[in-house]
This record gives sequence, structure tokens and C-alpha cells, in this order.
Amino acid sequence: MEIVEVGPRDGLQNEKRALPAAVKVAYVERAIAAGLRRIEVAAFARPDRVPQMASSEEVLRLVPRVPGVRYIALVLNGRGLDRALASARPDEINFVVVASDEFSRRNQGMSTAASLDAFRVVATRAHDAGFFVTLTVAAAFGCPFTGEVPVARIRSLVADAGPVNEICLADTIGVGVPMQVNELADAVRSVAPGTPLRAHFHNTRNTGYANAIAAVASGFSALDASLGGIGGCPFAPAATGNIATEDLAYLLNRSRLKTGVDVAAAASAGVWIGGELGLSTVPAQLGRAGDFPAAAGSAAGSAAGFAAGSAAGFSAGPAAGSAAG
Repeated sequence: MEIVEVGPRDGLQNEKRALPAAVKVAYVERAIAAGLRRIEVAAFARPDRVPQMASSEEVLRLVPRVPGVRYIALVLNGRGLDRALASARPDEINFVVVASDEFSRRNQGMSTAASLDAFRVVATRAHDAGFFVTLTVAAAFGCPFTGEVPVARIRSLVADAGPVNEICLADTIGVGVPMQVNELADAVRSVAPGTPLRAHFHNTRNTGYANAIAAVASGFSALDASLGGIGGCPFAPAATGNIATEDLAYLLNRSRLKTGVDVAAAASAGVWIGGELGLSTVPAQLGRAGDFPAAAGSAAGSAAGFAAGSAAGFSAGPAAGSAAG
């Protein structure tokens, strides 16, 4: 089961402290060292609205180019794609269309229909440029302003989107439950059969991990998560972080699903990024509880070991918009 690391983008964009590019790159390096191979590192959104992503071009220029590692950049319009094309080039483009009109206007300054029109143009250009293209449907499980989002609306939106490499259904504000995961999967497959599905869950109401297991059972091929469980949408009231990479990896690994993620290294990275952000704790649990069973002779199996690794300046790295998702 593939875990897509979104901490360097969705994780950081809602934190108060804007980190310099060098720290973001160190975060990416730690993600790679923990075994993550698809990492969202940039958002080509307006810097005045999402200042945490203002250094996206610099980050793409500085991140290590490691065989097998793919970098993702989020775009919201043609200008964002222009920036991606002029940058050091991500491997993938993630375009966000918000399912409800009210949230879409607050987040992107346009209706859902207008955003979908923009997506079709951008997707064609991106495919022509050789990018892998993901369509993320944000607020697919509910809108903070207008409430329930009908399954039929998600089905219609995906049907009108045209061909894409991957469809990601995002519970942007953490209101979803497993039943919705199953219903939305069936609805999307009815209009986009064969297109790989990815899910993006926030743990606002403590249902994120239950939804992740439901997504596995429903045949999703990838799940988003952020190291430390940091993040949230700046334009959604009371938004909280993504499900945590280390906690999700523990859940999947113990369920005998191969993720390729080293839980101990991921937990260390989660504690580390929390320190860089000035957080006393991060939402992830594994940095405190530790892996089980603990690796023989490894301090990473205990909370004390994780904390000590962070305090000692542990370096796991090989070299040392919008928030609608």
C-alpha cells in the first residue's frame, strides 16, 4: 500500500511558522530516508495567500534527485503550471478542484465549474509536457460552509473532468466516515473505471485511520499522510492535520500490508519537524508510544529514543495555492 508523503506541502502550509527552504529540504530528506517515495514538496499558489509555500521553486531546485523518488507539486490554475514548467520540474502535477462552490470561491476565487474548466486546460498541457496528473477533489466528504456534499455531485464532477492518471478524494476538513469512503469509491469507479484511486484524510474528528482502512478495503492504491501529522487547510475553519505517516505506516505494516516505510525513522522525522515548527508535541502517536515490537538494540523503539534523537539533532537525510487538499 503506497503512502504519499504530503507533509512538506499540506503539512507545512497551515503551520504558523514559515520554514526556510533548507529546513524543508531536510524534511524531504528525512522522508526519503524513512522509505517514502512519492512526496508532495511544493504548491504553486499565491505567496501572499500561502506564505509557507513561497519558496517552492527553491525547494524543487534543492531537493535530492534520488532514483525511484517522485516529487509532486500542487497547482490551481494555468499560472501555477507555468511556474512548475519554469522550475526545476516536479515529476507530477496535483490539481485541486473543490467540490462545493462556496469553499471553491473562498479557496480559489472561482466556482467549482470554473475550476473544473481550468483543470481540463491545465491537464492537457501537463500531459503534453510529460507530467503524471492527479485530480484531487477537495471537500469530497463535506464542506465547512454548506454542509453535506452529495455523492452524485462527486460522480458528476469526475465524469466531466476527462482523463487523468489518478483521482484523489480528499476529506479536507475531516468529517468523513468509512461508509462514505465506500460510497464515493463506487461512484467514482462508475464514471472512471480503471483509474487508480488515492485518498487524503484529516483526523479532525478521529475518523481518519478508520477511513484509511476502509480505503484499503475499497481498493484505493495510495493514501496521503504527513510526518508528524501536521497540517490542515488555511481556508477551512478548525482544520487539523493530516493522518500521520508514522501512525498510518504502523497500522498498515501491522496489518501485513507492505508500505516500505520504516516506522522508527518516520516517527523520528515527525518529532524533528515538530521541533522545527516550535511545537511542544505533534499529533502523531508513534513518536511517543514507539514501534512494536521494538527493534532489538534500537532506541527508536521507545518514546525516549525518538525524543533523544530529535534533541541530538538526528539527521536521517541522505545528504546530512492554496490549501484545498
